[in-house]
Amino acid sequence: MFDKLEDLLIRYQELVDELNDPGVVNDQNRFRKLMKEQNDLTDIVEKYKEYKATKARIEDSLAMLEEESDEEMRELAKEELNECKQNLTVIEEQLKILLLPKDPNDEKNVIVEIRGGAGGDEAALFAAELFRMYTKYAERQRWKIDMMNLNENGLGGFKEVVFMINGKGVYSKMKYESGVHRVQRIPVTESGGRIHTSTSTVAIMPEAEEVDVELDLNDCKFDVFRSSGNGGQCVNTTDSAVRLTHIPTGIVISCQDEKSQLKNRDKALKVLRSKLYELELEKAHNAEAEARKSQVGTGDRSEKIRTYNFPQGRVTDHRIKLTLHRLDAILDGDMDEVIDSLIAADQAAKLANMQQE
Repeated sequence: MFDKLEDLLIRYQELVDELNDPGVVNDQNRFRKLMKEQNDLTDIVEKYKEYKATKARIEDSLAMLEEESDEEMRELAKEELNECKQNLTVIEEQLKILLLPKDPNDEKNVIVEIRGGAGGDEAALFAAELFRMYTKYAERQRWKIDMMNLNENGLGGFKEVVFMINGKGVYSKMKYESGVHRVQRIPVTESGGRIHTSTSTVAIMPEAEEVDVELDLNDCKFDVFRSSGNGGQCVNTTDSAVRLTHIPTGIVISCQDEKSQLKNRDKALKVLRSKLYELELEKAHNAEAEARKSQVGTGDRSEKIRTYNFPQGRVTDHRIKLTLHRLDAILDGDMDEVIDSLIAADQAAKLANMQQE
């Protein structure tokens, strides 16, 4: 591990030198590439420097204990030594996590697809609440939401909603949300006071760039139709909505949020690229079944990942057996504790898997 860290430190210094070279500064493409590499290394290099400084302090304290006869100074050295040893253990664990292979999609934006599942109108209402939860969470993270498509049920619920979240490191946090979300509560229409269970399905797809997916437009069939649902004057009176069918896979995507047919077409293609990219990722995951065991959850849409129990005011994530009695706050977008726990569990599983290899 430390040989690798030394190599990274040397590479980081090389990057600093190269970025100060006037020839590199004038070559914008090369400059951007080197800047990205330097940014990717910064956290681990800073942590390694902290490790080396802490090791040096330990050696200084040990030397003082050998040489110093004054009891008060020896006590100070012992305190310093104990504190540094504790810090060193923590820093070592942090370095191991920083050395874990990075998910190449972590910095990507995501396309989120929420569909009402079992439970009819109640499931659609819950889908709308999940959409609000993610919108509020995105606001807290200073991410931007861009609507792609919305299919309402007339009661304030969503049969389906598709939207994009743009921002720094969105996929790194949102990727744990794919799967079946279950709600347990007494519906407004339930006169007998019985608790019903409904579900909604969430799919999180990293935004695919054109270079990520080979897409032949000859494989795509476009139909236009009149938008339905809420919207401005133009939205409901012109054939601006677009239905895209990808013939080889049978994937169908509708986009009607924009007034412009062209913009809806572009959004539909964006969703299609991400769906095709997700299929490629799924194939890769299936080919690495053993590696997948080290992950928190499979990311599969059919996997039941979380239950929102209204009578008890609790949220339970089944993958990591985490239960929090703060349902209202979580539905209001205060998801940090859930997401951070999932990230920590994922990192711990990957570390354990790495040590077994």
